[in-house]
Amino acid sequence: MKFQMTNFELRSLRPLAGEGKSDPIRNSQFAIRNFSGFSLIEVMVAVALMSLIVIALMAVFSSTQKAFRASVTQTDVLEGGRAAMELITQDLRQMTPSGGISNVTSTVNGAVNFSVLANNNTYLPLVQGLPGSSVQRTNLLNYFFVLSRQNTKWIGVGYIVDNTNSSTLYPLYRYYRDDLSVRSNPLLLFSDFTGIIASGQWTNSSMSHVMDGVVHLTVRANDTNGVWMNNTVRPYTNVQNTLFFSSPPFQYGYGEAQFYMFSNTVPASVELELGVLEDRVLARAESLPNNVPAAAPNDRRTLYLRDQSGKVHLFRQLVTIPNVDPTAYQ
Repeated sequence: MKFQMTNFELRSLRPLAGEGKSDPIRNSQFAIRNFSGFSLIEVMVAVALMSLIVIALMAVFSSTQKAFRASVTQTDVLEGGRAAMELITQDLRQMTPSGGISNVTSTVNGAVNFSVLANNNTYLPLVQGLPGSSVQRTNLLNYFFVLSRQNTKWIGVGYIVDNTNSSTLYPLYRYYRDDLSVRSNPLLLFSDFTGIIASGQWTNSSMSHVMDGVVHLTVRANDTNGVWMNNTVRPYTNVQNTLFFSSPPFQYGYGEAQFYMFSNTVPASVELELGVLEDRVLARAESLPNNVPAAAPNDRRTLYLRDQSGKVHLFRQLVTIPNVDPTAYQ
């Protein structure tokens, strides 16, 4: 059975072209010409707006990333600095008088209980200008030795910053030796410590690396009245025979006290200061030459570090010495 459609029915299935609808049978080019796109100006405006949005997002991302890195750096420096301060503090608190005899003119005969000295005479302190002012801050480096006793053994501990190292800047080393019997003269420990420093044997088995970037390390001894013991303040009688001061290097014009303590003399308290560079500043300084365009302090490395005082984290702590003998200060 066949079905046939009339002409009227066929016309109703295909809309007329004049009614604004596409004709699937006709050429599609006719329909394309009836649709309008974006003009060149509209495209340029859209691209400009998108560029501004991307730039703004990049600025926000960069500032956020910079703040994150700064917080991570500060956290690392704080953790390392506090760990080093805690280690030094524990060693200082264990300081013990040796009870030996000293001639007060040298360290040959008397065992050294506590000694603070300046780094070698060729060292030039790092001077940094404080941000927003004309005031300058001088970073000093001292090394010190502490004698203590545990049961039947003498223990010698020392700290020094190697200012001669040019590849790894300002590494802090810890000297530790506990193999000396109390029957032996503990002066041997101090002599061993100073001998290692004089020969530059930083890989010695008695030396261990603590941290890098220590640009400031000072130790001050206080008496039982809390007075800083230096070259001019010595209002005691007994301590004159058990305390020997040496002249500071000429670079320290105003002078950080350098001294040796013998016999029953140890400080009542010790004021410790530690200045540590941030790791990014330290890495940048290590990449700069230390003898161009001139020798220190006019080399690029020193000139760069002079402007980085805001990147030095300073730690300070007052350490009390439990084993102090008050009769030494009468």
